Amino acid sequence: MKSHLSLMVVALFASGTALAQQKSITVPIHAQNKSGETGSAKLTPEGDQTKVEISLKGAGQAGSQPAHIHDGSCKKLDPKPKYGLSNVENGKSSTTVPVKLDELTGGNLAINVHKSAQDLKTYVACGDIRKAGMKK
Repeated sequence: MKSHLSLMVVALFASGTALAQQKSITVPIHAQNKSGETGSAKLTPEGDQTKVEISLKGAGQAGSQPAHIHDGSCKKLDPKPKYGLSNVENGKSSTTVPVKLDELTGGNLAINVHKSAQDLKTYVACGDIRKAGMKK
């Protein structure tokens, strides 16, 4: 009987730990280049993948805006995207990337949004994943 109880306690602890590790994190996204576009990205683990949901305010009539996850930080971003995200349309974007949440939060990565496909050099919003991940 004691061994069954011990196994139940271990199973409950293990499942509680697994649930704790499966929580979403929120990355604050700040305006860049006086765009006025701010919001957040919700990163939700889905097994070996992560769902990235961007929600921005202040885009106005910005149209379709490319978004990516890049190496680096908002202050010093590697211009080559590491993971492509669905374009932000009407302030929203949802993409599942083929990487675990722990890998995204364990690195030095940032989510950025460009002004348009025609003006990729102008960043309008950015959020550092690493800093948000450290607050888990």
